[in-house]
Amino acid sequence: MNRSRPAILASIGVVVLVLAFALQVRDLTPWLGLTIPPLPMPFGGAVLDNLIAVAIAIGAAFALGRRRAKLAGDLGLRWNGWKGPALTALATAPCWIGLALQGSPSNEASLRDLLFLAVLFPLAEEIVFRGFGFVFVRNALGWPLGAAVLVQALAFGAIHWYGAGGGTGVALTIFLITAFGGVVFAVLDALDGYTIWSGFVFHVSLNAAWNVFTVPDAAVFGWSGNALRVLGAALAVLLLWLVRRRARPEVLASSA
Repeated sequence: MNRSRPAILASIGVVVLVLAFALQVRDLTPWLGLTIPPLPMPFGGAVLDNLIAVAIAIGAAFALGRRRAKLAGDLGLRWNGWKGPALTALATAPCWIGLALQGSPSNEASLRDLLFLAVLFPLAEEIVFRGFGFVFVRNALGWPLGAAVLVQALAFGAIHWYGAGGGTGVALTIFLITAFGGVVFAVLDALDGYTIWSGFVFHVSLNAAWNVFTVPDAAVFGWSGNALRVLGAALAVLLLWLVRRRARPEVLASSA
């Protein structure tokens, strides 16, 4: 049974609101006269922001989805094998090499900081933006591929633009870089059977590289840094596409 037009429009509104504001709850509650303090731990405010956002995204998926018993799969959380994540990690090698040549090892990158900045926070972002904002809206809500990719990517870029202070200059550059990343992560997830893990590993490896090495701002935001990002993205997409293409005959043969 097809959903009614009002139900479709309502679900679109919920998706947009979740993507736009799930990470901003603690910034918005003062408007209601409420203050939510950070957790008493390193990165306590960011940790709480990400936990709230993940909870909101999963709650919204539960409310909107029809296949609640398959919610984890609809959010892209099922495991689809090691090949996709391993290949996307391999595709980031040029970025690691390029940053090592352009910069120097950071004196501020502790293992604790890397755990939060390169693993846990990207995981939360992938669940919210790609798990809910891309895989779920494709699997459970039936959005067209282009709309599913672009809406979450633009929201992902906008969140980082806002976090960088908004406006033009560096903030606008960050918007373009992160929106491009949102597109790449979603494409990788689609190529790996609509699971979030290939995009997550790519995200983790790039974040780790940019935190492990100290690189001049001209390289971070200039042509060299962006060339490394584009090269890594192109390699990751190509490798996953080749694996998927080779797997198709096997799938067809097994179903014959």
